[in-house]
Amino acid sequence: MKKSFLIIAVFAVFAHSAFTQSSAKKASAADYSNASVSIKFFDRTMYYPGSAEDNPIFVHVTIKNKGPETLRFKLADDRMFSVDFSAFTVRNTRLEQTNALVRKRTTNQTVYFREISLETGEEYSFVENAKNFLNFNEPSVYYIELDFYPELYKSKYIELKSNRLTLEVRPTPSAASSTFIPVAAGAAEILQPEQISPDKVVEQTIVARQKSLWDQYFLYMDLEEMLKRDPLRRNKYAASSAEDGERMINDYKAALMSDVIEKDIVAIPERFEIQRTNYSQTEGTVTVHEWFKYKNFYEKKEYIYYVRQRDGIWRIYGYGVNNLGTE
Repeated sequence: MKKSFLIIAVFAVFAHSAFTQSSAKKASAADYSNASVSIKFFDRTMYYPGSAEDNPIFVHVTIKNKGPETLRFKLADDRMFSVDFSAFTVRNTRLEQTNALVRKRTTNQTVYFREISLETGEEYSFVENAKNFLNFNEPSVYYIELDFYPELYKSKYIELKSNRLTLEVRPTPSAASSTFIPVAAGAAEILQPEQISPDKVVEQTIVARQKSLWDQYFLYMDLEEMLKRDPLRRNKYAASSAEDGERMINDYKAALMSDVIEKDIVAIPERFEIQRTNYSQTEGTVTVHEWFKYKNFYEKKEYIYYVRQRDGIWRIYGYGVNNLGTE
């Protein structure tokens, strides 16, 4: 952060429902067209449901002056009066705000803030815990973004929107502790695939799905090849840039986790039996019988998992399903 920006400490009495017409007119006259707001994860780790203190979601916020003139804005010492986080599921369901945030904004109180000036090309950054703003109560994939209020929340009709991040909130670690699948030591360490046989790859993938352990479930899944099984997705992916292609894969993964596409591959069997495994040095199939429990019967299906070996690691890149009736 450059050193030449100016900070002036002042304060205001904040009331959610009222502010003078003259101050509103003055705020609306300010030009923020050359200001940009960007966000990224700060010290990214694995995120779980739970309290803001036990498992925070720290987000690094940067405000930058991209114009030729000095940029001036207000920044509250309590950032709840300067920013809003929004998060949506892949089904476009919006997360609820925390009670603490709602309570603060509906109570008359003195809000201390600073007036900050940035010259051309300068930027100002700070870190906020998104869990102080939103209730992340369920494991899922979320799209998270931020609104910045340069004239504070009382003038929330003036806002600057950030870029969007993809946030994966995983099941709590206690759920993972009951599985025999090896988990890397330390919550922040990324799991690495091992050189195991194709049948073991399929077995661990199915068990991970039974335990709702998405990180292990995708560990041996070639999502790029899975995505390209659909001709429409394949053509769009082939024509996309590297950044857009990565976004498509993340969206495909999120859709699988939300059970909105390819429901056969993410269905959870009550039990399963590996019937046979056939493979060469680089290609193979694993045939599995899986039973799905309903109220008064079991539905039995035959899954054929297509696997491919690269650099000593077998991964699932496709599948087929045959119905075998009910029991």
